[in-house]
Amino acid sequence: MIAYMEGRLLKKESDRILLLANQVGYEIMVPVFVREALNAKKIGDEVALHIYWHQTEHQPKPVLIGFHLEAEKEFFQHFISVDAIGPIKAAKAMTISVREIANAIESGDLDRLKRLKGIGPRSAQKIIATLRGKVGKFALIRKEDAPSAEAAVPEDFIEPVMEVLVVQLGHKPADAKRMIAQALKRNCSINSPEALFDEVYRGERASSDG
Repeated sequence: MIAYMEGRLLKKESDRILLLANQVGYEIMVPVFVREALNAKKIGDEVALHIYWHQTEHQPKPVLIGFHLEAEKEFFQHFISVDAIGPIKAAKAMTISVREIANAIESGDLDRLKRLKGIGPRSAQKIIATLRGKVGKFALIRKEDAPSAEAAVPEDFIEPVMEVLVVQLGHKPADAKRMIAQALKRNCSINSPEALFDEVYRGERASSDG
């Protein structure tokens, strides 16, 4: 099973790419938001993707679905746990970023979810009922234009939260430090990684809502 690939871009289509890795060309399906991020890539450029491998008795031909971040792939696995949303439907539905979809789920924004490709009112309700309260961390996936600022935070419980923000969710270390510092400023009684992460999420969500 393939979980991660690096290779040379051979072809770009609307919903998939062809990637040359170890002299083998792999066709990889990509959601719209991933494909849009690849617009700046030229044929021959290097591309790295986290891969979700889909193969069943009903789908014997393997389907590879690519994501830029491991956290995006992890969210995808949550997304396909919703009844009647399989991997192909989910990949086609993700026309906006994981960050935006996760925010819509956590805030119960039915109208936003209904605007996803192939997602009607009933499916949107199922998504919220199944995933609300479980995907908050994915709403913290970086924005490309996120501002940076340095902040030094000495508490021991900072490290695991920093690791999640940087390694899993793709933030720059300076941006992660800024979010953590702001969270501690808002709530100086925080004394655990879980409480700190919750406060970071609340702050970022309030900022995006504003």
